[in-house]
Amino acid sequence: MNKAVYSLIDYIRSHDGITDKASLAKSVHENFKLTKDRSVYYSEYFAIRFNSSRSRSFSNTVIALSTLQKYDELPFLVCQVTPSENLLYLANTTFLSKVSHSSQELRVNNIRGSVNGSDIMKVFSGLANEPENFEELFNIHSAVGFQENLPRLVEATNNIAPHGSKFVVPGISLSTILKAPDRAIKFVGSSEYLQLKSELDARVNLVTDAILVAGFIENVNIRGRIIEYMIAGEDNEQRQQLIDAVVQGNGEIPKFRTANDLGDYTRIFNQYETATDVKTKIMILNSNPKAYNIDKLLEFLAKDKTVFMFYFIGIEPNKIVNQVLISMFQTELLESTIVLKHWAGRNSRGVTQFQGAALNKLILTPDNGIDRKASGNFLRELIAL
Repeated sequence: MNKAVYSLIDYIRSHDGITDKASLAKSVHENFKLTKDRSVYYSEYFAIRFNSSRSRSFSNTVIALSTLQKYDELPFLVCQVTPSENLLYLANTTFLSKVSHSSQELRVNNIRGSVNGSDIMKVFSGLANEPENFEELFNIHSAVGFQENLPRLVEATNNIAPHGSKFVVPGISLSTILKAPDRAIKFVGSSEYLQLKSELDARVNLVTDAILVAGFIENVNIRGRIIEYMIAGEDNEQRQQLIDAVVQGNGEIPKFRTANDLGDYTRIFNQYETATDVKTKIMILNSNPKAYNIDKLLEFLAKDKTVFMFYFIGIEPNKIVNQVLISMFQTELLESTIVLKHWAGRNSRGVTQFQGAALNKLILTPDNGIDRKASGNFLRELIAL
């Protein structure tokens, strides 16, 4: 998160007790040289909306969902001006429980309604929604984004279930799922593991220049999709067009369609059926990359011979630091897995993310140690969601 956000937080806290919302908004506007868009003030680093209330209770209308969509890639702060202090919350879509005002027609293809202060989650995944946790919270949001939050908000607001359903684990499949850590342990010590790693490394080597250019595209979701497709995309013509566009740097990225599958690269061996998700990690940035959809993972692991892997590419300016092939059950990776269970709707167990610091460590010092007991307990927790 940019230091401008912390400067803003300090400035607003230094004006506790100002009581006048308009006066504080004007002062912030002028001191931070922000652009005003109706009730929203924004820069390239953040957006903020000011509200007032007589106490910590906060039910005022904050912003239209359609307006929030414009700023959801930035930290979107709400400042609640009370008589004694100015309270700050992150109000990006990940941290909304629902949409309240005039939202009866809200659909994924019809963005309607407004957000009230009471719709902003004050605690998310065990983290208080307060400035000390903003960086960690925004890292979580960045990997999810508006489009993935929208179906959840539609369901929570109007009781309209999105497409899809939880994967029901049949009794016959339970033991197969719980044997997944054993399959992973055998695979990472096999010649097939080395072959898979070699194939992915070769694909990266062919597009290294394009990866280095794409690695610093600002939008984290677009950046990830582009790099993953350049490495693992199945349509060779479309993949080459994308590579050429990135290298030429003319700003015109051709449309490309990525399959919404568990992994980006599937490889079937005699003893193993592997799915590998390609993830890039910008080593100098704090980020929590999205990991996997839990229901898709369980459905995949319910089949014999299945092994799910991650291929992490560490990127620094002008160079690729390392490329590592890591099991989803690797001990440190498993410990760093964040389960967004509070975020999921009725028809989903939700998604997971990784804490970025753990990825940096694995990329610099690869390791595929797996704790069978911890992995089994983790799978049981996912099934129980």
